[in-house]
Amino acid sequence: MADGTRSVRSGSPASSPLLGGRGRAAVVAAGGSSLPGHGFRRVTLTKPTFCHYCTDFIWGLAGYQCEVCNFMSHEKCLKNVKIPCSCIAPSLVRVPVAHCFGPPGHYKRKFCTVCRKSLESPAFRCEVCELHVHTDCILFACSDCRQCHQDGHQDHDTYHHHWREGNLSSSARCEVCKKTCGSSEVLSGMRCEWCGILAHAACYIIVTPECTFGRLRNMILPPSCVQLFSRNFSKLHCFRISESLQTEADEDDDVDGSTQGSVKDVQISTDSSKQTLKIFDGNDAVKRNQFRLISVPRIAKNEEVVEAALRAYYINDDQQEYELQTFTQQALLSDDVINRNDAAEDSNLGSVFRESVPEAWIIRAKPKDEEVIRIYPAWLKVGMAYVSLRVNKDSTTQTVIKEVLPLLGRQMECPQNFKLVEVLMGSKQVQRMILDNQELILNRLKDIRKTSVRQMNQTRFYIVENSQSIVRVNLFVGGLPPQLSPEEYTNILKDELAIKTNVVSVSHVYQAQGAVVLEISCFSEAERIYMLVKDTTVNDKPLNAVVIPEVMASKIPQNCCPLLVFVNPKSGGLKGRDLLYSFRKLLNPHQVFELTNGGPLPGFHTFSKVPSFRVLVCGGDGTVGWVLGALEEIRHKLVCSEPSVAILPLGTGNDLGRVLRWGAGYSGEDPYSVLVSVDEADDVLMDRWTILLDAEEPSEGAENGIAEPEPPKIVQMNNYCGLGIDAELSLDFHHAREEEPGKFNSRFHNKGVYVKVGLQKISHTRNLHKDIKLQVDQHEVELPSIEGLIFINIPSWGSGADLWGSESDNRFEKPRIDDGLLEVVGVTGVVHMGQVQGGFRSGIRIAQGSYFRVTLLKPIPVQVDGEPWIQAPGQIIISAAGPKVHMLKKSKQKQKKTGSLKEMRVDSMSVSEGGR
Repeated sequence: MADGTRSVRSGSPASSPLLGGRGRAAVVAAGGSSLPGHGFRRVTLTKPTFCHYCTDFIWGLAGYQCEVCNFMSHEKCLKNVKIPCSCIAPSLVRVPVAHCFGPPGHYKRKFCTVCRKSLESPAFRCEVCELHVHTDCILFACSDCRQCHQDGHQDHDTYHHHWREGNLSSSARCEVCKKTCGSSEVLSGMRCEWCGILAHAACYIIVTPECTFGRLRNMILPPSCVQLFSRNFSKLHCFRISESLQTEADEDDDVDGSTQGSVKDVQISTDSSKQTLKIFDGNDAVKRNQFRLISVPRIAKNEEVVEAALRAYYINDDQQEYELQTFTQQALLSDDVINRNDAAEDSNLGSVFRESVPEAWIIRAKPKDEEVIRIYPAWLKVGMAYVSLRVNKDSTTQTVIKEVLPLLGRQMECPQNFKLVEVLMGSKQVQRMILDNQELILNRLKDIRKTSVRQMNQTRFYIVENSQSIVRVNLFVGGLPPQLSPEEYTNILKDELAIKTNVVSVSHVYQAQGAVVLEISCFSEAERIYMLVKDTTVNDKPLNAVVIPEVMASKIPQNCCPLLVFVNPKSGGLKGRDLLYSFRKLLNPHQVFELTNGGPLPGFHTFSKVPSFRVLVCGGDGTVGWVLGALEEIRHKLVCSEPSVAILPLGTGNDLGRVLRWGAGYSGEDPYSVLVSVDEADDVLMDRWTILLDAEEPSEGAENGIAEPEPPKIVQMNNYCGLGIDAELSLDFHHAREEEPGKFNSRFHNKGVYVKVGLQKISHTRNLHKDIKLQVDQHEVELPSIEGLIFINIPSWGSGADLWGSESDNRFEKPRIDDGLLEVVGVTGVVHMGQVQGGFRSGIRIAQGSYFRVTLLKPIPVQVDGEPWIQAPGQIIISAAGPKVHMLKKSKQKQKKTGSLKEMRVDSMSVSEGGR
């Protein structure tokens, strides 16, 4: 951009009568209109540029650019701009909610919400909402994330749209005018992050404010039904997001703030007539060495440099209220900032730069005898956004409360029943501090600005009623020894974690799983236990801790059936992690659980009081079996004891997913469409089977030649159980994966390994029929000459093969997944198995029944749903496992009949793009 020739200022908060009026106080109604706060300047365009308001190309050589947030506009569009500047965006936040930033990454065709520039370098994105920011812009992002739970400060039953600007697909269409509102060239268009409706910046203000959560309303867990006390926990802990990739990003935070800004700004200041300066915004930035670089002419006036420094920190106040101070390296070390401006300059018109240029500068606010502050009563439900109050050097917290109450219509209330809370709305954490009644307000403001001028722009004061706050943090602790009593678990926690029993109690015990839920009434104790659990082992087994929310079942609408989502991020390469991100955006993050973080039990415990819910499992057949097994164990503790389970197949075989029409494997379908399909799926029943493994001979490797037989083992079966060559191939594949787990991250590679180990066994002969005996429903069955014996519960085996076959046979009933029967099939070898998978042959039908006893005469490979091992000689008994499980089968009917679906969620592509 070339030098500007004309400047247009609009809506500076410093000149607003709401802040600087002469009256004692002013009242602003909630929802009142605010000026956007941009500082537009006419600039000469040197490259193709698009308008951020109308998204059209700016023809000619001139356009108007905001000097703070880089908003670009036609001259004709200036009067219509409604999007606020980044410098006043914090003041427009309705309820401050911190963001949940994951590790930095590369995001193509995305734009920074703060500076509106393209994300060409590594950047951050929020894991809960669609916010994207550069690494050096993260400090200036608003704490305007989605409010996904109640935290004891707010209690809203009616939710408004949560609008987020930009990063829409170019095909997105406005809900109001039905015209295209997305753009791949600039940050434009608005989207509600709950219901997903889209609108232009000029149209969204006329959309009805109440949000109904859109097409997925029956699947979303309403935020008003979730309670989580999370003061001392980061957002990553609250939403159970893995920190393995987060550590590296956090270590570099202090560097990012200066380094990234340095690179971008140095490129601007290559002109020899300009000078690049380091700018700190307070003592905190000096200690952390976090600075911003600005480029100004070598012959510059004081006010020009101050204005440029304020713009660098997204502050749009009057530059006359600020000054620049310099410091030396010695001052930096001693934290004693020296002001040389008064001695060096004769007047404000003089140049900042003399014979020697200082190394760095600090922005300081000039002292004031009185000031106007905003007091927010958002937690009192009084129907207004804030009141403005003028304070002087004698104003204390107590006097401010006395003056504010009449303005809120609470003049009859006793001031002693209220407190003033200072809230710092940081992008990563919202911090609250109760002010002492005798604290001088002006001194407090001075201290904040001395620490950081930027933080002053992100600080609010709330008036809050005094009430007995009830702290209740629920912490799930797993990895404990199973089958112990509550007293024994409490003693273990006392010994290992030194828990304080006056504030910590065991509220739930899961003996079979070796897990407990702790109810903690002290934030600091909850945080201490959470951090200590990570480094604690019991019986050489590491413990794990998960912060879990409390679902208030009585507040869930009657027609709402929330979806509990389990995702195995290790399945399907990186698709699992992408789905985690997408489902957190589309649903409430509190209903999405990562299985590598505590398994399925925390999710089922969270939903234990929900009267009706469904389950979506994203993973392979092994993951599905894991979740179904956990459901069977905890079923008696659930209000909804028989939730229906849907599958998003991410594994290699995915046989159960094929049978239920969910496909051979996930290949990048739109996650929103997946959720719609789950909502429309049909409920079906499926048999589950219990396998009792009772070895009669001692296991190998016994010490001193003396050993006892292995104790009986019980496993659950959903798909099939194989003995012989089928299990032997699975075992070889399992060993290969254990040796090089990093290579087994694609379905294609996994199947290639199966083929390789199969070819190695092609000449192998095993007379399996001589090594085992089979009894079906109390009747002996003579086995033909086979190498493998397979019990199948579903009509899909080995990645979709029909092992039973479709030919009619009068001896057997037609197989179904809910008929209470298993089919027994034999295979003669690897070649036979290959022919079955190729569709040329079927297996050898042997029997059909509901109770089976297999006698092993020698050690034989066995596999159940893909999990193989060598089974010692003994008995294997297979029988039906309790009640049938409810599964969801994808409906054959397509979504075409719902003609308005595309209009309701045309942004679904952008959501899936964000996750991929």
